[in-house]
Amino acid sequence: MWSAILSGFSDSPSQGRVVRFLLENGFGVNEEGRICCNSIPIASTQIGQRVGVDRRVVDTTAKRILDSQYRDIFLSMRATPDVTLIADKLSLSVITILPDDATRTGIVDACIHVLSSHGIGIRQLFVTDPHLSEDPRLVIITESVIPAQVIEDLRALPVVRRLIL
Repeated sequence: MWSAILSGFSDSPSQGRVVRFLLENGFGVNEEGRICCNSIPIASTQIGQRVGVDRRVVDTTAKRILDSQYRDIFLSMRATPDVTLIADKLSLSVITILPDDATRTGIVDACIHVLSSHGIGIRQLFVTDPHLSEDPRLVIITESVIPAQVIEDLRALPVVRRLIL
């Protein structure tokens, strides 16, 4: 689906960059054609600076989204808090799994099975979409320290290319 949305803006590389940024960050568009994060409008100048385009490109992209078949998707888009940067302050652990092939099914299932078989509780999961990310990954935040055996069991999974702690 994401690749279809991005290809819908392939005629304008600058608008495509804005759309990619919105999708990567969970930003949406409101009924007035403003970029929003969980219904809080964000200045077009700030989005433009971050993406490297003029604010008018951001405004035009938002209006174009409202006139497109993707309108309902962007009107409903929501961002989710990511606790990876504060996990240590909350006594949580973070495991990042780089899959062998991110389009393959069963990656999340295999990793969760290893953790649950060892009684490790999961607080949060993030999966980056292989159609949006050049380096897709599965990030798992757990409620306890990860024992060495669990790390070895995760590394041994055929779907895992690399593990980052």
